Amino acid sequence: MSDIKEPVGAVLRPSEITPAERGGGARTIPLVTKKIGSTSMLNGITSFEPGAAIPLHSHNCEESVMILEGRAVAEIDGVEHELGPHDTTWIPSDVPHRFRNASETEPMRIFWTYASVDATRTLIATGETRAVSAEHAKGAGQ
Repeated sequence: MSDIKEPVGAVLRPSEITPAERGGGARTIPLVTKKIGSTSMLNGITSFEPGAAIPLHSHNCEESVMILEGRAVAEIDGVEHELGPHDTTWIPSDVPHRFRNASETEPMRIFWTYASVDATRTLIATGETRAVSAEHAKGAGQ
């Protein structure tokens, strides 16, 4: 008989997790990850300071993003879309995209989900690829 227990679920409290600094005015709180037992998805919250943006990139899996707060511009495969609270995107793997805060005065927050615990991010400008989970290593509590 093994002493290893299978995960039975988790309650995650973003207010108790130290965000990982992403640079450029973006901070991420990883929520569902391999570290808590997820085997097929990642999700979390990213906050953007006024005017902040993340670089154009793609992933090796599908991604969905919901705007939680503020106004965003989502650039998906070269087309810009204005988004507000609860607007949700679905982005297939390998499609270049990025999000930016459309406001110069108000914060913006997104809730994202990747369809793989092994999701990667490839920066379009440099071709550099890294694991999404590695970007969150600076955050505490997970």
